Amino acid sequence: MSIEIKVPGLPESVSEATVVTWHKKPGDSVARDENLVDLETDKVVLEVPSPAEGVMGEIKAGEGDTVTADQILGTVDDKASAPADKSDKPEQGAKAAKSSGTAASKPPELSPAVRRLVEEHGLDAAAIEGSGPGGRITKEDVLQHLDGQEQSRTAAREAAPEPASTTAPAERPASQAKPSAPAGERPERRVPMTRLRQRIAERLVEAQQTAAMLTTFNEVNMGPIMELRKRYKDRFEKAHDTKLGFMSFFVKASVEALKRFPAVNASIDGKDILYHGYHDIGIAVSTERGLVVPVLRDAEHMGFAEIEGTIVDFGQRAQAGKLAIEELTGGTFSITNGGIFGSLLSTPILNPPQSAILGMHKIQERPMAENGQVVIRPMMYLALSYDHRIVDGKEAVSFLVTIKDMLEDPARLLLEV
Repeated sequence: MSIEIKVPGLPESVSEATVVTWHKKPGDSVARDENLVDLETDKVVLEVPSPAEGVMGEIKAGEGDTVTADQILGTVDDKASAPADKSDKPEQGAKAAKSSGTAASKPPELSPAVRRLVEEHGLDAAAIEGSGPGGRITKEDVLQHLDGQEQSRTAAREAAPEPASTTAPAERPASQAKPSAPAGERPERRVPMTRLRQRIAERLVEAQQTAAMLTTFNEVNMGPIMELRKRYKDRFEKAHDTKLGFMSFFVKASVEALKRFPAVNASIDGKDILYHGYHDIGIAVSTERGLVVPVLRDAEHMGFAEIEGTIVDFGQRAQAGKLAIEELTGGTFSITNGGIFGSLLSTPILNPPQSAILGMHKIQERPMAENGQVVIRPMMYLALSYDHRIVDGKEAVSFLVTIKDMLEDPARLLLEV
């Protein structure tokens, strides 16, 4: 009996999805709950499991097709079995298949991010050794494979003997000349935008067009935080099984500042201002597919260890495309850290309908004047972009100064003063 494979239910904010990758083809054996196809929405990549054990039947929605909730993607025949080996001697057939090398082996299943990386570099996935569960290939495996190829090419170039000919380079035969692109060639490559990239573009334009966006800047001496982290990071990791980073300090400082300036934690709903009595902090995470912002729910009730552990989990699952849609929706305030990429100063863009976003930047030692003397301090520029329709300049500046004061005197985070 054929069982339909359907698009799972999509939340209200997501109306359709795109078929990214089919992991099975008609006639392949499938196990119950085995991932058959990846669907990309404007927020996450969804895996569609097999509804039954059997054989893959007809595929009704091909890769690249747009689908909606409950639409039929294909079928699974739960009564059929995969075609058996037609060899008269099964043992000889198995030996032949084994001796034929990778040609007879089953191609490895790839996640969307890994598949995209393999296709961009023109790699053979069967030649890459997987370190993930069940031998699954991870992004790190692909990068190590690329490094190995580059090292091999470098070693080959270094080992190659110098040509004995004394002919000047300009007089070398044409057959020995280094190939070059034809003069005037201007290559281009057209690639469709992913749903996530389309959604990012829409929201950024929406923020620019609908909000009276303004940015205020300040700088913070990161010395006290760095000293505190250096002193306790080993004991912290041993006690909580997670590393102590900088982001937890910024989350805690932001929550305290939001309590003092509730307009920064508010949003506009029609002609009303909606003040949120909770603090759901979005943490911007960069992935190969684009920027996603998973949310720390009720961050005011979270400790440093819980914040750090949750952010690490967000980052890992974001890279693997495993974040749930519920984890990417909502949020009353956002934090983005361009400093991890080397950004010294930037203007973050609002994440609608939020009224503000905090931008962190690179820590850089700079000469500072203190008590009439020049000293070197590890400084970071901070940027707060805000919606001037509901946040006044005084509130925005005071909000950023509050964060600065708490980071430069971390004891205030514990005492909430």
